[in-house]
Amino acid sequence: MRLPVSLLAGTTLTLALFLLLALLVVPPQAEPEPRQELTMALAEVPAEPATEPEPAFAAPPPPPSAPTPPPEPAPAPRVDSAIALPEPELPPMEMPEVPLDEALPELTETPPEPEPDPRPEREPEPAPAPSPEPAPRPAAPPAATAEPVAREPVDVGTSAQATRRVPPEYPARARRRGLQGHVVVQFIIAPDGGVERGSIEVVEADPRGVFDRAARRAIADWRFVTAEGRRLARQRLEFRLR
Repeated sequence: MRLPVSLLAGTTLTLALFLLLALLVVPPQAEPEPRQELTMALAEVPAEPATEPEPAFAAPPPPPSAPTPPPEPAPAPRVDSAIALPEPELPPMEMPEVPLDEALPELTETPPEPEPDPRPEREPEPAPAPSPEPAPRPAAPPAATAEPVAREPVDVGTSAQATRRVPPEYPARARRRGLQGHVVVQFIIAPDGGVERGSIEVVEADPRGVFDRAARRAIADWRFVTAEGRRLARQRLEFRLR
């Protein structure tokens, strides 16, 4: 009997607590307020000017202007360093009075001199000098005392017989370069068999200008057979490497 009564009492208590909680959570509904009429005045809004659309890419800013040069400094004030000296006061100089000579000589007119004659006077021609008499010719010396006239050398070519031959000296420059050649010289043989040094002349050379000096020095020391007159001879000198 006690169990059903305790169950009923517990259920009743539970329901009471649930109602109290529901009242606390749900607020009471307020009564509806009376409606108020609202009046609105419509005013015309001025139209805004159309704005241009901004470009997709902004324009680059303008380049900076050149810097303004600094102002030139003002010139330094000119300082006048001249020292002003007082001018010395000189006493006035007394000039002696000179009496003027009022007596002047009388003027006389001088006649002008006559102009000279531009034509010069002709000088007298000198007398012709006497022609000199021709000097007498000296008498010709006797034939016995006349000096012998040098005869032209006889051309003997290469037939002159040499009694002494001096071999030419091989030039060191040509030896280093391995050059070979020949020289033909022409010269005059004196009656005693010697060679006249001033008459040596290069007639042919191969190569030219390489062995000329050595050939002249060698021929100047050659000796030939003596003869009565001068002889014009030629010789060929060979330059070969051994």
